Amino acid sequence: MRGRLPRSTDKGVIMSEEKTPAAAGQTPPKHVPAVLVLGQLAEKMYQDAYEAKERGEKIGWCSSNFPPEIAETLGLHVVYPESQAAAISAKGGSLPLLEYAEGELGFSNDLCAYARINLAYANVAACPNGERDMPLPDFVLGATSICETMMPWYEDLAYFLDIPMVFIDIPFNDGYDVDEKRITYLKGQFEHAVKQLEEITGKTWDEDRFQEVCDVSVASSKAWLEATSYVQYDPSPMNGFDLFNHMAVATTARPKKEALAAFNYLIDECKTFVKINKSTFKPDEKHRILYEGIAVWPYLKATAGPLIMQGVNVTGCVYCPAFSGVYDDMDGLMKAMTDVPNCQNLERATEARKKLCKDGKCEGALVHINRSCKMWSGFMPEMGRRIARDLDIPVVLFDGDQSDPRNFSEAQYQTRLQGLIEVMDNNKKGE
Repeated sequence: MRGRLPRSTDKGVIMSEEKTPAAAGQTPPKHVPAVLVLGQLAEKMYQDAYEAKERGEKIGWCSSNFPPEIAETLGLHVVYPESQAAAISAKGGSLPLLEYAEGELGFSNDLCAYARINLAYANVAACPNGERDMPLPDFVLGATSICETMMPWYEDLAYFLDIPMVFIDIPFNDGYDVDEKRITYLKGQFEHAVKQLEEITGKTWDEDRFQEVCDVSVASSKAWLEATSYVQYDPSPMNGFDLFNHMAVATTARPKKEALAAFNYLIDECKTFVKINKSTFKPDEKHRILYEGIAVWPYLKATAGPLIMQGVNVTGCVYCPAFSGVYDDMDGLMKAMTDVPNCQNLERATEARKKLCKDGKCEGALVHINRSCKMWSGFMPEMGRRIARDLDIPVVLFDGDQSDPRNFSEAQYQTRLQGLIEVMDNNKKGE
């Protein structure tokens, strides 16, 4: 695998379809919101997997930080358990699966809720109310850069379903930068994963196709990062909380041409909104904050609603732009795989948040201490303390969970948020 330089890093490698002007006397076509375009693409990933399964093709389940370039190069259809679990949770269907995992399967309720939901789904093969079904896999693809839970989680999947597992160990980076030893370590695993998948699926690796996929993946990642940066405009052309919905495409489809076109569409929408002073954030911006962590999917209305009602926009978020990979060669790809938030030490992670706060003109920070994601949340209290000290802004923490509705108190959240708003109000008054 030569991993040549991406031939183009321009966002126009693949452009969305040209908008044809309306003929004389005709009404111009109505603008389709970018959120709908991105949502339709995320939905298509599941439909394509179902259709591939029906054709007799092998399909896989894939963790969010397993390099998507591998599956795309081999022409494999994969779906993402974490994205499915988030969708189930957002639609209010997580609790029955969580209870099944704890009762019938015997998993502790301290285990990541995404893992519990997915392990239950693997055993029952259906959502309680059809919230977000997906086809059962013929293989699983996992990586540890998200957290160490991934290894036993995907081992259990492989055991329950009696299917092969392909796994890449991405070590935590205790230094500030990614060193050569980690890059070499990952290269070997990357190549081994390719060989394993060739044997499992009967597909043949093609270097030229890999190059094409890398070109699109890099361009798509750059477009996604550009799109997320628009939330930092003052005033912002978007509701920053919307990024949690948009990121499904960044997670699951970034090596695909359709993803690049969709992100360019979002960029075009943001550019237009900036010009005409419009925003998907409906009230006037009174305050701008950093939101740290994963969304509380079962309580999106309860968490986003009070922010909107009180004019507090999220103009900084590290989680949403994390699912991207910008690189120039094979070594760069390996570095991108390990240079993700959960692999970064406290110093590097803190600097990244401070930069987001400065770029987004954040007046405060709201930190989700997520019971399900202990690796992400473990150093958040210390990181919050450093951000508050170095930037002289208020930082408040609230307890929650990405998918388990039993681990969130709406009253606590509102109390913490109100305290944050009061301090930001006083700071603006100079008190």
